[in-house]
Amino acid sequence: MHIEVVTLFPGMVRGALDFGVVGRALSRGLLHLGTEDPRAHTTDAHRTVDDRPYGGGPGMVLKPEPMLAAIRAAQARAPAGSVRIGLSAQGERFEQRHARELAQLPGLVLVAGRYEGLDERVNELGVDRELSIGDYVLSGGELPALVVIDAVARLLPGTLGDERSSEEESFVAGLLEGPHYTRPESFEGRQVPPVLTGGNHAEIRRWRLKQAVARTWQRRPDLIAAHGLEPEASAVLNEFLTERSRSERT
Repeated sequence: MHIEVVTLFPGMVRGALDFGVVGRALSRGLLHLGTEDPRAHTTDAHRTVDDRPYGGGPGMVLKPEPMLAAIRAAQARAPAGSVRIGLSAQGERFEQRHARELAQLPGLVLVAGRYEGLDERVNELGVDRELSIGDYVLSGGELPALVVIDAVARLLPGTLGDERSSEEESFVAGLLEGPHYTRPESFEGRQVPPVLTGGNHAEIRRWRLKQAVARTWQRRPDLIAAHGLEPEASAVLNEFLTERSRSERT
């Protein structure tokens, strides 16, 4: 996959991607990253990329000329079929389903805004869709762009050491992950659940499903309401709730 990021701070983007899973994808050639600085498309001595908003108001707005020129330069390097995405608080909430969808594309052009945002004509002429990573205010779109890159990169075949990892993570089936344990078996009086050391893979799989369903019901019931449950997951949830009710009565 080829990803281009239009940003006023290319060093911020590149510097954050040299590590972990994304760094591995880059070093293996599974992911190619480019950046385009709108300042390179200015014509004045001060390399001006922003100006005061028409109609007044606080803050500055990114100008259409350098922003669109940067987007088009980045798009020219991206493969055919790439999608131009603006990172914006007004965008659709970015979720795992979006990461899976974007991971199937040949490329992305991510547009990171700053200040009060982009001149609306940039959105009209240079952006295909907008995504938001949450309902809060950030200083710019670089961090959201990094979030999108990380979520997408880990889904690319060959990025993770064990391909099952991306299939068993939180949100993949609309559920949070259950608890994980490693050595030592006993730590400060707390034991690893016996089922995990017993070697019965069918029991382990069912225990993990039950833990995932229970944790989702307790912490993110909205996920269950939104996605529903498969029959087996629904059965283990009923089992968990029955056990919980009995425990509360004793």
